[in-house]
Amino acid sequence: MRSRLVLAVCWLAGLPLAAAAQAPTAQQARDWAASCAICHGTNGYTVGGGMPVLAGQSRETLTRHLRDFRDGRRPATIMHQIAKGYTDEQIEAIAGFFAAQRLP
Repeated sequence: MRSRLVLAVCWLAGLPLAAAAQAPTAQQARDWAASCAICHGTNGYTVGGGMPVLAGQSRETLTRHLRDFRDGRRPATIMHQIAKGYTDEQIEAIAGFFAAQRLP
């Protein structure tokens, strides 16, 4: 009986870790990418220029740039501060979101 209780407690304690290990959903990626809209436009397409268009760029390029901003390998005025708040998994999800967007 006691071993079942210990097993149940260990299993329940591991549930949050299992949930955290799941891949981000499309909704989560869209929510994280929404913070980019102020500078890069809705869905990564800026009207009028000034900032790079993110929509349709390759996932690999976007991932590399975001990691470079976050890790201080690429200079920026604000992007390095924004990117510091993202994990590798979140960066990959954000890059995937923008890579899937199409230009109007």
